[in-house]
Formats: sequence, C-alpha cells, structure tokens
Amino acid sequence: MPKFLRIGVHQSNVSGYTSKAWCVRRTGSTIFLKWGAVEVQGTGAARKVYWSRLPQEKTIRCRTAQRAQDYAKAAIARRRSHRYEPLTGAIVLRRRPAARGPELKQALATILIVDIVGSTAKAAKLGDARWTKVMGHYYAAVRKELKTCGGKEVVTTGDGVLATFRKPAAAISCAAAIQKAVRTLGLEIRVGLHAGEYTISGGEMVGLAFHICTRVAAKARAGDVLVSSAVKELMTAQAAVSLKDHGMHRLKGVPERWRLWRVVG
Repeated sequence: MPKFLRIGVHQSNVSGYTSKAWCVRRTGSTIFLKWGAVEVQGTGAARKVYWSRLPQEKTIRCRTAQRAQDYAKAAIARRRSHRYEPLTGAIVLRRRPAARGPELKQALATILIVDIVGSTAKAAKLGDARWTKVMGHYYAAVRKELKTCGGKEVVTTGDGVLATFRKPAAAISCAAAIQKAVRTLGLEIRVGLHAGEYTISGGEMVGLAFHICTRVAAKARAGDVLVSSAVKELMTAQAAVSLKDHGMHRLKGVPERWRLWRVVG
C-alpha cells in the first residue's frame, strides 16, 4: 500500500512529533483508503510511524481495474502537491502499556487552537524550502509564547497548535502575543478558545471540549481570536479584556447553537 506522511519542519531531525498519514491500496477494481493521525518516533532511516488512534477507512469500487488505477494515480498526485512525502514501511497502531488500574482523571482547562490562514497558498508561493524555514520560525514563536504565558502544548495538527491553560486570561494574552509574533513572518492566524473538562486516560487527553474548540476556531477569520460563551463566563471579572458579541453559531457536530465572542484590542 503506497503511504504518504505530511511533511513537517521536523520530518528528518526530530523524534516524537505528531503528523498526518494517508494510504492508498488498489486491488483489482477496488481502492482502499486509510488516513489519520500518526506519531513519529526515531529519525532518518530509523524513523518509525505509528497510528496514534484507529485510522479512518474508505472503500471505493471503480468497476474496472483501469479506472481504479487512474483513480489511485490521481489521488497520489494530489497528495504530493499538498506537501506529503512517500513513506516506506508499515504503519501500525501504537500499543500503549497496559494501565495498572482504571486511570481516569478529570481536568478543567482553557483550550487554545492556533491555525494559519491560507497556508496552502502561502506554501505554494514560497516553495518547499522557504516554507519549511518559515514553519520552523512559526513553531518556535508559538512555543516561546506558550512558555511565557504558562500554556501546555498538547499536539500539532499540520500547521496548527493545540494547547491548554489554567486561566482564560493567560490564554487570551498568549493568543495576542502569538498573533504579533507571527505577523513578522508574513503569516495570518486565527485562534479559537473554549473552556471545559477533559479526561486524561492512559496519558492521553480526550473529551468533547477539544472538538468544540476546533469548531470555534473554524468560525474565526484571519486575525480573529474567538472565544466560546464558556470562556466569556470565566472572564466576567477581567475588565482588561474586551469581548464583542460575535453572534450565535452552529458548530459542526456539536449539539445546539453557541454564542461566540471576539476579543477586541
């Protein structure tokens, strides 16, 4: 099965990062697709890639072997243009050590998601070499501000970063600092924040709060910092932070409508 790994700034010199993988296999007139989040361990020729959770799968029946072959070639060509690199070797599901007991912990945090606006067009304009350098500076700037503001990086998602904070004011301050820092790189970002509970199970963070934050960020435009009503409620005593009503929104896959607020100033 041909496999493709999303190219990142750490593709060959850093171990222990997260990325995305996409696989395609043709059997006769049938195409089998598989994609999802992966964890990369090791560097260079010793690099190994594991599914960090069960990947998504799809089967496509093309009637004839020729159509299936054409479909696979076109799909592979599209992935290469989206900054994926061919990957050799199998991708297996990461097996975590069995827990000694039911290790479930509840935690409350303000979740922040940063995403670059128009990254694909920007990468195409700059070319792979220059874009890789820009992304290196981008991640360095984001991580510097996270450290300064007391944020904890959870995962990188392509050109995005997800982090948690104990206090919403610190998360908003961090978002503003990141915006200012990445503008010097010629980048525009959008930021979403949500406050809620998540579960720590086997060392991993899971919960609906992360999905809600992703949907909040998706509603933001370039330069926007949007927060959910949950963050707004926690900010009632913070006079230094000005929030403007951004209206009611439906968040994909999330029940009910949500009122969002935009950070002003």
